[in-house]
Amino acid sequence: MKNLRIEIKWAIIFVLMTLLWMLFEKSMGWHDEGIADHASYTNLYAIPAILVYVFALLDKKKNYFGGHMTYKQGFMSGIVITIIVAILSPLNQYLISTYITPEYFANVIEYSVSNGVMEQTEAEAYFSLKNYMLISVIGALLMGLITTLVVALFVRSKR
Repeated sequence: MKNLRIEIKWAIIFVLMTLLWMLFEKSMGWHDEGIADHASYTNLYAIPAILVYVFALLDKKKNYFGGHMTYKQGFMSGIVITIIVAILSPLNQYLISTYITPEYFANVIEYSVSNGVMEQTEAEAYFSLKNYMLISVIGALLMGLITTLVVALFVRSKR
């Protein structure tokens, strides 16, 4: 467990960063009056998400591997972070949907239906806590894997 301390720390930081990002999105109005812009602006979340992985792998490289880390070591560290984040994602989504932005689903359903993007039943099925919990796990695993593959390449020690 001691050898995973850094990964656990950064997974928790990632989860907290996600909660802060959702507070930011809500404060910007992207979950209500600015919901039409949400699909575009939410992509900015990638910037802090990638930075967390960069800082996590740099931390692992410096404080666990003594300044020298191979690609494989960085990749494995990133994968552990990704798995922890994925495990915590349903809880995080619950907190977001229940406490940070409980009106988001109703707003996005209304927007999607009124703009002809989806039918009512389709929108209600897609924009639901259960579906978002599932999407959050899958998204955490896929995006964490892709981010890890790239970040480990840049953070590894050059020979």
